[in-house]
Amino acid sequence: MSCWALPALAGLMCAATLAGGISSAEAAATYAPLDRPGPALTPTAAELDASLTCTDSVDDATTDVVLLSPGTATTSVESFGWNWEPALDQLGIPWCAMDLPEQALAPIDVAAQYIVHAIRTVSARSGRKVDILGWSQGGMSMRWSLRFWPDTRELVDDVIGFAATNHGTKRGSTGQCAQTGCRAATFQQAADSEFVKALNSSTETFAGISYTNIYSRFDELVVPNTGPANCISCLSIGDGEIANIQTQQLCPLDVSDHVLIGISIATYAIVVDALKHDGPAVLSRIPRSGCLKLIMPGVTDPAAAKALLPSLYAAIGTLAIAPGPLPNPVVKAPVLYAEPTVPCYAFATCESAAPEADAEPATVAATQPAAAGEGSDDADAVDGVATNVAADAPLLSGVVGTASGLLGLRH
Repeated sequence: MSCWALPALAGLMCAATLAGGISSAEAAATYAPLDRPGPALTPTAAELDASLTCTDSVDDATTDVVLLSPGTATTSVESFGWNWEPALDQLGIPWCAMDLPEQALAPIDVAAQYIVHAIRTVSARSGRKVDILGWSQGGMSMRWSLRFWPDTRELVDDVIGFAATNHGTKRGSTGQCAQTGCRAATFQQAADSEFVKALNSSTETFAGISYTNIYSRFDELVVPNTGPANCISCLSIGDGEIANIQTQQLCPLDVSDHVLIGISIATYAIVVDALKHDGPAVLSRIPRSGCLKLIMPGVTDPAAAKALLPSLYAAIGTLAIAPGPLPNPVVKAPVLYAEPTVPCYAFATCESAAPEADAEPATVAATQPAAAGEGSDDADAVDGVATNVAADAPLLSGVVGTASGLLGLRH
């Protein structure tokens, strides 16, 4: 970001910040107060509504709805259509899925406006709080919405992310992106970005919200994530309830990388525990017998897995956290050579127009879920996946074989 594009005082503070870290006192002076209302949403009502697809069971739901937030350079179908959507159907949990601008390669602060709309809409339709589940960027981007639109905080119960870029990644840097070119969301997910500073300004979590962060020591993109003392995905500051759990803490033999963490049985067990209980996931509460199952429920179609895994590994390339303008025939997001400017509303000195109320939530597209079984308690949900291990072999072979061929997995 250009410091001098900001109002005078914010620009001077920004310049000082770029010279070396920023203290909590400086953050409080530089960035927007935590309770300042968010700005009006700039996308049209039609654009916002078109980004959200929900099951019919969302309306007047009897349990909290899960809002699925996709990873960088992917659609909701690529991230969740072949795993978490059918898994939630099996658990009897209603869900909505978002498709974000430029397949989540547009500026994340723009995507966050769609997330704000989704949170408000899903809560209004269901009459309940929302549980947000996201992968990679999608495990972090809702936190920008919660930081700068405080009205959304009372509408959210759980924030669950796996392989989340909560503090960016050190796989690349803004300096590398400036040399080779990166798309907007990639620039912003570098650990040294101005976006990451604003995202984590003053606090990381909020009271009344439970945060469960799931990460793997074998993640090759969101690094470092080798353990609790060296975890770039982890959260630690604020009034929210926080659980940071490495998949290997539950299942020591788990070998999930950045993509396979999304279908890991360890991830599934941790997510289900968080969804089925008040507060975040609790490691000691989760039966380790589930680790005998090699892949999560919901991934029942080898053909779908083989078809969609390549798109996720391709997305890693487009993500360009290994930086560079890598080709993608679908994504039209421009390649940039400077980080997008952090929006004015993120700063304490911004004198933007008074916020407007979001439009009344409109009816969004509904997807009829497959017949779901009756809800079970958490022990049944997790323990039940430990049975019939042999039946997993053909599916696991197809999924991991596909992944191995694409990335040269060493696990």
